[in-house]
Amino acid sequence: MEEAAAVRQAALAAVDDVEPARLCDHIGDRLETASMTPGVCSLVSASAAGCEGRLEGITDRAAGVQLIYEGLRLTRSLANDTPWTDGDRDAADLDILVADILVSRGFYLLARTEAADAAVDVVRAFGTDQTVRRETGDASLDRNLETDVLELAVVTGVTAAGAHPTPRLREYVINLVDDSLPAPEAFTDDDVIETLTTLAATDATATDGVTTSADH
Repeated sequence: MEEAAAVRQAALAAVDDVEPARLCDHIGDRLETASMTPGVCSLVSASAAGCEGRLEGITDRAAGVQLIYEGLRLTRSLANDTPWTDGDRDAADLDILVADILVSRGFYLLARTEAADAAVDVVRAFGTDQTVRRETGDASLDRNLETDVLELAVVTGVTAAGAHPTPRLREYVINLVDDSLPAPEAFTDDDVIETLTTLAATDATATDGVTTSADH
């Protein structure tokens, strides 16, 4: 699909100067096979809020969301699988470096946007959730990353159009997450687009930002 291809291309461009080449290739391989749902959600949200025809200008923002998600998702996997104690330590060392690069490049792309603070909130919430998960064994906390990142995606998209991320819009997108992220194609469904467009046009006085799991 066009939106997913645009996000993937922008995400790959954001990391194409990583050295050495082996590390860059490893990151590229991961992005080539990753689901682009967060980035696609950003693009569709921007379009729904009035950026139709100007999506080329916000693909970097969408890629920023995508990179942050990929980095945190990889970090979560490493934390849960504990490869340093019972797996391939060298591969784990490489993966944790990849995760750091993905998150940092994602922050770079969002640093001067209205979604910058929201991105920080997502990472902080992730750290809190994973700390509690390690202490309590509550695996249900893992799902918070997907809900938080889709909320960030909406914030990133609608603010690119000069609109405000409304509470109802955030709630709607969060509820699209079941046990995992929906496929990117979910955001090109006519009913979903119509709902996003309707919700993005309401409550124009709502404040920017994102309410993450740490705030619940």
